[in-house]
Amino acid sequence: MTKENSSSMAWTLLFLAWIVAVVSTLGSLFLSDVMMFPPCTLCWYQRIMMYPLIVILLSGMVPLDGSFFKYAVPFVLIGWVMAFYHNLLQYGIIPEGAKLCMHGVPCSAKYMNILGFITIPMMSLVAFSMIAILLYLAKKRG
Repeated sequence: MTKENSSSMAWTLLFLAWIVAVVSTLGSLFLSDVMMFPPCTLCWYQRIMMYPLIVILLSGMVPLDGSFFKYAVPFVLIGWVMAFYHNLLQYGIIPEGAKLCMHGVPCSAKYMNILGFITIPMMSLVAFSMIAILLYLAKKRG
């Protein structure tokens, strides 16, 4: 594979990661502002990790710059860990005493339960996982 093709593939993968971040951000805003589902504490923390990725990934695409990786990865990894923890909490794997959400909306509340397992934290976990995989592949290509 030529350097130009490799660079083009890296840009495409980075663009796909950016699309996932944009859709995730718009989805979270839709759920809270249109559907009126108030976000819990862990949802806010995951949003704090997702929203900056739009700017970070976009700045890495125009022009294609390999430094995007070192700026984006901490947000993705921290967001992924929080989403994973949130899923464990919602599915009752983590005991009640280990909750971070003590005030406001409980983090164990399930506003959506599609097909019996797809919840808002599950969608967040999938989004962070997809971004992590796409960033890894883009870094490997670029």
